[in-house]
Amino acid sequence: MLIDFFFTLKEAKLPVSIKEFLVLLEAMQKNVISNSLDEFYFLSRTTLVKDEAHYDKFDQAFGLYFHGIATLFEKIDEIPLDWLMKRMQRELTPEQQAALEKFGYDKLMDRLKELLKEQKERHEGGNKWIGTGGTSPFGNGGQNPEGIRIGGEGGNRTAVKVWEQRAFRDYDSERELGTRNIKVALRRLRRFAREGAQDELALDDTIRATANNAGWLDLRMQAERKNKVKILMLMDVGGSMDDHIARAEELFSAAKSEFKNMEFFYFHNCVYETLWKNNRRRHAERFSTWDVIRKYPPDTKLIFVGDATMSPYEVLQPGGSVEYNNEEAGAVWLQRFISTFPKFIWLNPEPEGLWQYRQSIAIIRQLMSNRMFPVTIEGLERGMTMLSK
Repeated sequence: MLIDFFFTLKEAKLPVSIKEFLVLLEAMQKNVISNSLDEFYFLSRTTLVKDEAHYDKFDQAFGLYFHGIATLFEKIDEIPLDWLMKRMQRELTPEQQAALEKFGYDKLMDRLKELLKEQKERHEGGNKWIGTGGTSPFGNGGQNPEGIRIGGEGGNRTAVKVWEQRAFRDYDSERELGTRNIKVALRRLRRFAREGAQDELALDDTIRATANNAGWLDLRMQAERKNKVKILMLMDVGGSMDDHIARAEELFSAAKSEFKNMEFFYFHNCVYETLWKNNRRRHAERFSTWDVIRKYPPDTKLIFVGDATMSPYEVLQPGGSVEYNNEEAGAVWLQRFISTFPKFIWLNPEPEGLWQYRQSIAIIRQLMSNRMFPVTIEGLERGMTMLSK
């Protein structure tokens, strides 16, 4: 049985070896774990996976082999999630949607505190209590132009805050591209130079020197030719960016291949005082945004990648982050980045035809001095040309 499990992992392109598989079998023979699938999951992941970057691939292969057995999630006790089960999807007319009230950030937070004290049971389909499928600004799956999402999935992506701890997935830098066109577009941003040890054969110079030496071989060496462009890529992850994972991974993979001097960090929706490099450890291992800004030289090319789709409060309002109370507005941090790195662009995977319907996109474009480009071949070419000037 476990032989097939091993081959399933290999088919998922996980770098598992026979030696590691034998360690797993030895642990099973010595009864390191009980007859529990959950314990087997953790044991097999510990023995077979050497890099956390492969955890997602392992989870998918494990679920595929064991027929999609669900994983365990932490339960949040503050608000019973069974109140918030999505049992109905309410459709409103454009007139009804226009009539819904926008509370404003401060009033919205005060109102939530009041409801948490008053509400004692599950509710759905209404316009007041915390529930599902209604017009209340509190809950999930309903219709409201501004709200706080509590449990479940959003309806219109207009939440000002999200009351849950969400897990994001790292973009896969090893993803095979469906087309080489993205790489070709990125190659417009190149500046080659030969620096370092002379450990590469200079063929033309060798031929010329050998000819001048009456045919006696005269080897000439040179330093490797490298792209000296320095890239700092800041990538939005999670939330509405889940719709663009494939495109973001293709872009990330191509950039990692083309730019050897590239550093990257993640953010969610907008940049604030901290960034992170590993989404599994994003709550425990963060990097000061000030340190990132000060670390890299001003000639570094700055590339933001994100759909810029969020509540306007997340950009303009202190405390407006969807996940926590940030001390300074996102716009302040964006301005600090572009003031430090004069060569900057924003790449947006959202179709350009939809930009006019997103208020937050208009705000970001204005902050970026209209240096926002779609993640298309033509858009990438325009963006790389902008960075090359």
